[in-house]
Amino acid sequence: MSPSTIILITGANQGIGYASTKVIASSSDKYHVIVTGRTLEKAEKAVEQLKAEGGLKGSISALQLDQTDVASVERAAAAVDKEFGRLDVLVNNGAMGWQWHGDIQSQMYEYFVDIMATNVAGPFSVSRTFRPLLKKSSDPRSIYVSSGMGSHEFIQQNPMAAKSYGESGIPYPVTKAALNMVAELEAIVHGDEVKTKVFLFCPGLVVSNLRGPSEEMRQMGGNAGDPAVSGQTLLTIIEGKRDADLGRGTVHKDGVYAW
Repeated sequence: MSPSTIILITGANQGIGYASTKVIASSSDKYHVIVTGRTLEKAEKAVEQLKAEGGLKGSISALQLDQTDVASVERAAAAVDKEFGRLDVLVNNGAMGWQWHGDIQSQMYEYFVDIMATNVAGPFSVSRTFRPLLKKSSDPRSIYVSSGMGSHEFIQQNPMAAKSYGESGIPYPVTKAALNMVAELEAIVHGDEVKTKVFLFCPGLVVSNLRGPSEEMRQMGGNAGDPAVSGQTLLTIIEGKRDADLGRGTVHKDGVYAW
């Protein structure tokens, strides 16, 4: 049976994207998840590993997509159009995280420019390029993986979370706040044309490479949770179980972070 829901997840070769792919593809045979990575090799390796782990009911495939490269994004969209003719769910998950290496203070401007390009301009480029394919879906969904750190309310209520990262931690939440506006404006500007349900999604504090390559940072000192939980929350958005939260803010497993 051919899949009834085509899902593309950027940066799905590792971390939250990888875990979410496994959760979604294990839940039903109606899903086909397109696993993208900055290189085809990374995406194909992830697909091979997911298949080897077993338990998949749906199908998965690999695709090269570098969100900072417009030509790469356009090639990816053309490939999806050729194979499937539409896209039902776009998950802008790929992102650049915190940088902690010793000379980051001398490179803060360059880091800020790079992370804005990856975390804001990149998803914007992906969304606008894939929008014609979403338009062909009967229930299009555009999901941006944001963060509570991009919420003014969250930061005001949790100032120590911001202070703990210091100056080097400023660029990342700024990009997520900007990403929130990208999502908001997509819904407003293109809502009448495409009828897409646009969601902001916070995966929560889970094991991830975004904080750095060391196991201590990935695990956040043992405080980070299982990214599969993030995948379960993402699945509820895809299934329509969180539609009541549409436009309210950033959806997370326990509720919504207001702006």
